[in-house]
Amino acid sequence: MNLTDLMATIHGGLIVSCQAGHEHPLRDTSTIRRLAEAAVAGGATAVRCGGVGGIADVRAVAAAVTVPVIGLTKRGTSGVFITPTVADALEVLAAGAAVVATDATTRPRPDGAGLRETVEAVHNAGGIVMADVSTVAEGVAAASAGADLVATTLSGYTPYSPQTAGPDLALVRHLAAELSTVPIVAEGRYHRFDHVREALEAGAAAVVVGTAITDPVWITRRFADATDRPAPVTTGH
Repeated sequence: MNLTDLMATIHGGLIVSCQAGHEHPLRDTSTIRRLAEAAVAGGATAVRCGGVGGIADVRAVAAAVTVPVIGLTKRGTSGVFITPTVADALEVLAAGAAVVATDATTRPRPDGAGLRETVEAVHNAGGIVMADVSTVAEGVAAASAGADLVATTLSGYTPYSPQTAGPDLALVRHLAAELSTVPIVAEGRYHRFDHVREALEAGAAAVVVGTAITDPVWITRRFADATDRPAPVTTGH
């Protein structure tokens, strides 16, 4: 898939992130695959997956859905951990992802390579790169390095970016103004319908929603918090 075909598929649409952490009840590759299938049945134009499930999740989802897969790995818990190396990026692509999502912040990458090296390697292998950034400057630098799309995924997850409870719509707006030829993907804490509409109005080409769709623990907690009942007490056995 080339960038033109990708944008024809996702422009103005909803991308659903299907991921679950190590200790989450849904942490199972076959479950992630079914979440992805359900998301596509509901109208997702693409699926973002991988995370701690890594290559197994990417491979399973790519084999199961007909929409583009945005794949990633997560290694470690701090610093650059979203598809942090060139080798990781090529593994994600080989697993069937059309797009490789990778950290594009200014922090050093564990293999010592720059973003440009990752972009070149993915392009040479026929893939597309989504650069996950936290600031306007990082987005501009990612575009200069050849990234095909810039996503606001990491705003709030670096110490020097705004720490907001909701999505960083200002970053979407500023990136869209700065990078008129590079599609901007809004991602990060999009928890309400109006957030999605506002991001598209701010210039996003597409919006990624994860937790609010695919995390029943988070969803249930939101409803439970609206009741007067105390949280259940769990005991070990």
